[in-house]
Amino acid sequence: MIRDWRSLSARDWGFVAAMVALILDQGSKMLLLHVFGFNDMRSGEAISVLPFFNLIMVWNPGISYGLFPARGLAGTLLLGLFSAVAVAALGSWMWNSHRKLLAVGLGLVIGGAVGNLIDRLIYGAVADFFHFFAFGYNWYVFNVADVAITFGVIVLLYDALIKPEARAEPTS
Repeated sequence: MIRDWRSLSARDWGFVAAMVALILDQGSKMLLLHVFGFNDMRSGEAISVLPFFNLIMVWNPGISYGLFPARGLAGTLLLGLFSAVAVAALGSWMWNSHRKLLAVGLGLVIGGAVGNLIDRLIYGAVADFFHFFAFGYNWYVFNVADVAITFGVIVLLYDALIKPEARAEPTS
């Protein structure tokens, strides 16, 4: 049992961020697909939740915004392999990181990427559900993994842009 969160290493923080992102992503997908029956919905069928938010079933065979859609088993396996290589590279970076902020950002990206990789391997496409819109503008349909990846990249950019001397953490 961890008694003091401050004693966690950067690697530990990254691992926790990855696990939280993965659990929230896969948990939300299981809930929507298998408890609320979204798996039985036609793609594009929506449930209005708020005047600016729908739950909608979209199977994304590609990467972000549906770019580079995988056609067939070979395409799905290629995207899966690309994701696995990216996760391995980011995992190595996180493993060797000594800054907590950097490790958390990497962990969020890793957790989100693994969540979407699981979908791709199980379903052949990524399950997306959340659709925000307002004033005639629509945001793309996304899932919790996409949110984790986005916030992870924001954290990585923030970490890269702060002054190097401000990034150094005490070694005590």
